[in-house]
Amino acid sequence: MDLMIMPDSITEGLYLLGMGMGVVFLFLTLLVILTGLMSKMVGYFYPEPAANTGKVNKDADNEVIVAISAAIHQHRKLKK
Repeated sequence: MDLMIMPDSITEGLYLLGMGMGVVFLFLTLLVILTGLMSKMVGYFYPEPAANTGKVNKDADNEVIVAISAAIHQHRKLKK
């Protein structure tokens, strides 16, 4: 092997290493920024619905409430 060629190939290899890592770093940085922007846009155009206050609807069907209560009672009775 020629000893004069070796430093040139090492220099070229380090140059390619630096360029490749730089391109990947820039791509990932751009990806993080764009993902954050898209997340903010989705939050702006599609806001979260208002939280449920936990109040029972007064127009709820009494038969449904009785059926649910009976099912819960039956389940708890069989579980013991």
